[in-house]
Amino acid sequence: MQSALHITTKVLSGNKIEVEIPEAQIGDNVDVFVVLPEKVETKKRSAVDILNELPGRQLFKTAEEVDKYLKEERESW
Repeated sequence: MQSALHITTKVLSGNKIEVEIPEAQIGDNVDVFVVLPEKVETKKRSAVDILNELPGRQLFKTAEEVDKYLKEERESW
């Protein structure tokens, strides 16, 4: 029966890996498979996009609405 060995290792400088196989003898032929981890791509978003996703994100649609609200607030003091 063909045996297999699963080893996790780090990529060294020069993009090299080092694998020790205690079961093998010097001069043995081996097959090596390298499985790279899946990279999760993060979507870059602007601060405006993030703020727009918040609940209650836009109380005012125009600058005029903001001015009117502020004026009413000041008058209520």
